[in-house]
Amino acid sequence: MLSRVLTTLFVLAILGGGWVVWTYRGPGPAAKAGASTDIVLPRGAGVGQIAGALKSAGVIGSREVFYLAAKLGGSGRHLKAGEYEFKSGAPMAEVLDDIANGRVVRRFVSVPEGWTSDMAADAVRAEPVLTGTVETPPEGSLLPDSYQVQRGEDRAVVMQRMRDARDALLAQLWAARAPDLPLKTPEEAVTLASIVEKETGIPAERPRIAAVFENRLRAGVKLESDPTIIYGVSKGRALGRGITLKELTTATPYNTYKIVGLPPTPIANPGRAALAAVLNPPKSDELFFVADGSGGHVFASTFAQHQANVAKWRVIERQRAAAAGGGK
Repeated sequence: MLSRVLTTLFVLAILGGGWVVWTYRGPGPAAKAGASTDIVLPRGAGVGQIAGALKSAGVIGSREVFYLAAKLGGSGRHLKAGEYEFKSGAPMAEVLDDIANGRVVRRFVSVPEGWTSDMAADAVRAEPVLTGTVETPPEGSLLPDSYQVQRGEDRAVVMQRMRDARDALLAQLWAARAPDLPLKTPEEAVTLASIVEKETGIPAERPRIAAVFENRLRAGVKLESDPTIIYGVSKGRALGRGITLKELTTATPYNTYKIVGLPPTPIANPGRAALAAVLNPPKSDELFFVADGSGGHVFASTFAQHQANVAKWRVIERQRAAAAGGGK
């Protein structure tokens, strides 16, 4: 009789152990909807709370097995908060490994160099996993970059992270700036960097263009930058056309063909390279630049040289216009 009981218990132990192994190693539950299940594990959650959340979401089949595996295997001390996406039927072992290694869903809000603050705010508002509202911050107060965000994060917090990143970088670059710059404050540096950013899409040109503008500031010569006119008209949004003669000749705080010095605010959010170019420009006596027809610019130190370069550019413009019009 005793042997039968022991045999029965042995069989039950084997079956129970097999069930535990199968529950841990074998296929997990099918997702309740779709091909995967998305779940957010909060900061500070213990193993039991995480196991319960996974069971409730239908990610694992047994809260108890997950708890024991995490505790006995030692991974329970390393479970990481964040948003996770588990494919339908994912084994519990894979689920536990993902959480222990922090394989969270990575979501980003990207702000390209040269975007205005309004454009950046629109991008943050459009991210559906974020919450709350956000006001457009001051122009030039953000650092263009890709920022990782989490589901449920407040939009204002994300925007503040962009502002803090700019402040930290600006403080670092300002402290290491070249001597004798024609810029009195860090904010003036941001304003000039925003103009440099909008003037060229070629990274290698930024330092040279920064030097031209700073030479013009020292000489009291107008900056004569087309992007500043556009900002005065559309707050930096693309016009979809050329600048009109009226816009070119109308005096506004942002028309650097009419005002001497910098406009009252930045015209965009400059990136790291533009800020660095403005705060440590190369030595140069150049005062002019104009498009060269290849996407870049040609530079000049004298007005006579500049006029010759402009004449070449006008020929290129006429040739392109003729080609676009079929030679008519």
